[in-house]
Amino acid sequence: MTPLHLGAMHPFEQALTLVLAFGPFLVLGVVVVLRRRADEREAARAETEAQRER
Repeated sequence: MTPLHLGAMHPFEQALTLVLAFGPFLVLGVVVVLRRRADEREAARAETEAQRER
């Protein structure tokens, strides 16, 4: 009942609410993707170095 009591939100307030609600999850997703790519590159580099030592 509280949202109805406060009335309609301004479009800027709606956008801000969406950013605050979903922004952290989007940032977390980007961080996970970037870390996985970095880990894959590091693993490939280590594998290449191990093959060179043979």
